[in-house]
Parts: sequence; C-alpha cells; structure tokens
Amino acid sequence: MKSYMSGTVFIATVPFLCYNAVWSVFRLWTANGKRKGKCKKMARVAVLTDSNSGITQEEAKKHGVYVLPTPFYINDRLYYEGIDLNGEKFYKLQESGAEIKTSMPIVGEVIDRWNELLEDHDEIVYIPLSSGLSASCQTAISLAEEEPFAGRVFVVNNQRISVTMKLSVYEAKHLANERKTGAEIRDYLEQTKFDSTIYIMVDTLEYLKKGGRITPAAAAIGSLLRLKPVLQIQGEKLDAYAKARTAKQAREIMLDAILSDLNDRFGDPQAKGCVLSLAYTRDLEQAEVMRDMVQERFPDKKICIDPLSLVVACHTGPGAVGITATKSLLEEL
Repeated sequence: MKSYMSGTVFIATVPFLCYNAVWSVFRLWTANGKRKGKCKKMARVAVLTDSNSGITQEEAKKHGVYVLPTPFYINDRLYYEGIDLNGEKFYKLQESGAEIKTSMPIVGEVIDRWNELLEDHDEIVYIPLSSGLSASCQTAISLAEEEPFAGRVFVVNNQRISVTMKLSVYEAKHLANERKTGAEIRDYLEQTKFDSTIYIMVDTLEYLKKGGRITPAAAAIGSLLRLKPVLQIQGEKLDAYAKARTAKQAREIMLDAILSDLNDRFGDPQAKGCVLSLAYTRDLEQAEVMRDMVQERFPDKKICIDPLSLVVACHTGPGAVGITATKSLLEEL
C-alpha cells in the first residue's frame, strides 16, 4: 500500500481488501448480463466526477452530471463528503485536532456507479482527482481497460482540483451535449489540462506543518512574524509561491500573479477567453474582499466564489482564499 503520512493529516490510497476484490470481479462478470435484453434508447455520454470538484449532489442534478462522494476517515470513522460531511463539520473537527485521512473512492463503489450509468448511457467520461494528489486516477484508468468498460469508460487525467476541476466537468458536459464522443471529450480535457493557474493565501501555518510542507521551526518563525504564505497549483501539485506580512499584501501578490499568467502564459491580458473564479475555506468575507479587487480590474467579467475542496483544506486549514484563471470554451462557471 502506498501511503503519504505526516503529523495528523494523511493522503492515503485505500487498499484492495479481499472482499472488495471479490466483489469487483463479480460486478465485472455480471455487468454484461445485466444489460442483456435492454433495447431502450440511451443517452450518449454520462459525465462523472468526484466531490473534489466542489460540485454538490444538488448541483450535479441541476446540471445533468454525476458525483461520487470522496471518503474521509476522521478519528477512524468513515465519512462521505457532501453526504454526512460538510465544510462546517469538517473545519470543526480539523480545528479540534482530529486525525484526518483522505482516500480515493472505494473501488467497488466506482464499479457499481459505472455499471449503473452504462445501463442508460453509451459511454462515460470519468474525471477523478488529479493524478498528482491521489492514486484514484491511475486505478480508474486500469479498471477502464478491462471488460466490460474498455471502449465505453474514458478516464480523464485532468490534473486539476476544486474550481478548476469543476470547470472541466462542465466543459465535458457541454461537449457531450454537442454529441462529442467520450474519447473526443477526454482528449480535449487532457490537451488543455495545463491551461489553468491557482494561487491560495493561507491564514495559518499550522496545517502546512501537519502536512509536512514546512518544518515545525519554519512554522514557529512564520507564526511569530505573522507571515501569510501564498501557495500555487500549476498542474498537479500544491507548492509554495511567496510570503506576505499581511492579508492585504497576500491578496495583491495573488492578483499580480494572475495578471502575469493571463498576459505571459495565456496571451489573454483581458481574460476574454478565460474563466476567473475564487475559492475559500470557511471565511466567505475574505473571499468577497478578494473578488472586489479582481472585479475592479475586470469589471465586465462574472467572477464566481466556491468553497475550496476539502482535500486541499486538509493542508490549508480554515481562512484560506484562492484565485484561479482558466482558459475555457465556456464563458463562466
């Protein structure tokens, strides 16, 4: 079993337990039989993701997509994001010092959902969490190469998370509505996966220390100096970007970074072909302050605000604010 462990926060891969393996084999063996005799007209492509996209079950129903809830083990109890674990409950447990482990969706549950969707659809486009943050993507790719899923389930290694992953899901749905095939949708999302940038301001160093991203000594010095780290996600990893002495300075650093990426990386200084969005952990007021700054620079753009994925929140803790810019065929989220 591959495991990444530090302090009280873990990102772990759920093992292939014996019962899960047997169950999976049984599901694969019976899947074709379950569909025999069905002659009803099927919708062409189903778009499936997990809750790391930030899409709630209610939003999924509204937009015609499907969401697998991400499992969390908190003090050894199993929770599912968006089912019996919401943001407020998560942050209360996190601040109380609870031991938090995140894992990929359980294999048997993924297989069950694929079989269910293939009863009513020709194909599935599945968009899991970035391969750089979880083994769930590679596991899904391996499953999709086996019968009865080969040629019908297309797993996207999109290397995105949270609001940028959400945008990819809605792009996939848009393309499915235009009658694109599962393979065409997957190829588009993988070809454009790096056309996105994220910067995140962190309110506390405590959770970066627990996650092993900074040393206890650096955390102590940073806390003493009241530093506000700015992190970045460029593709698949969460990395340090800059340090600020105040929240105001951190917001200015993030806005300057986004403006630089729009101009230099995307060749779109006015963000005419990009979607701008914000994400936050718990403190909506801070996110609204950041939105006002961005809106002043782009008065004609609609800028949405969403909660940050709980997987990222494991490292940032409450009070984080992020800003993203993503090239997209859509005008807004």
